Amino acid sequence: MSAIDCCSRRARVAGLIVLAALSAGIMLGLVSPIAQDPAYHRFADQRAWLGVPNFLNVISNLPLVIVGGAGTVLVLRRTGQWPSSLRSAWGVTFVGVLLTGLGSAYYHLRPDNSSLVWDRLPMAIGFMGFLAAMIGDRVSLRAAAMLLAPFVAAGIGSVVWWWWTESRGAGDLRPYALVQFFPLVGGLYLAALLPGGRIGLRPVVFALAWYAGAKVFEVLDGPIGRMGVGDLAISGHTLKHIAAAAGTWWLLRGATPTSTTR
Repeated sequence: MSAIDCCSRRARVAGLIVLAALSAGIMLGLVSPIAQDPAYHRFADQRAWLGVPNFLNVISNLPLVIVGGAGTVLVLRRTGQWPSSLRSAWGVTFVGVLLTGLGSAYYHLRPDNSSLVWDRLPMAIGFMGFLAAMIGDRVSLRAAAMLLAPFVAAGIGSVVWWWWTESRGAGDLRPYALVQFFPLVGGLYLAALLPGGRIGLRPVVFALAWYAGAKVFEVLDGPIGRMGVGDLAISGHTLKHIAAAAGTWWLLRGATPTSTTR
């Protein structure tokens, strides 16, 4: 790597740090505390089937469990094809997705703030694992190894903070929102501006596009559900789970080692 390329790389890494600082400063310094909207738990599709309440919102988590489980098995089996720090980071990512599928299914059996904790906790862990994996892939394996545990702790802390503040009547979702969205922005930044890693830009872009689609489906839960006919209606929240699984599949496909790593 030439001196010019080295300086450019350092500048882009510095840009990521600035982006993180700005994101945290705006979210925590300029945005007022965000309480959990009680209406969040009132999903459009509340149909039960086979004795299972909210059946489609429960069962649609199965793809998340499958793809998260596949990623976990891959990480455990291909020990020689990943550097240890990348293996750990991707392992946390896919275990997080697997547990998110289980936690989300549990939440939708009885939607309330208490059960929502078990949906958000593994989700936050998975997001922070992804950020550590992208840092290991694009910046430094050593940095990924050093940052993974603090990242996971921050993800857990954001959910604990929300739950604690909510229980005191002054809910604050800002740290969780930061933990959920900055890894996606930061991961895209790293994939686009620091080429040459093991995972290409295309699977990262496709994964994040699917996740963006999942958020759209979530917002349009009711209107999408009303587009269906009778028992064939599928709500936006059900489609959200499927889209999130599709995004994770793209990450799994992109991160899968095809040969012995350098």
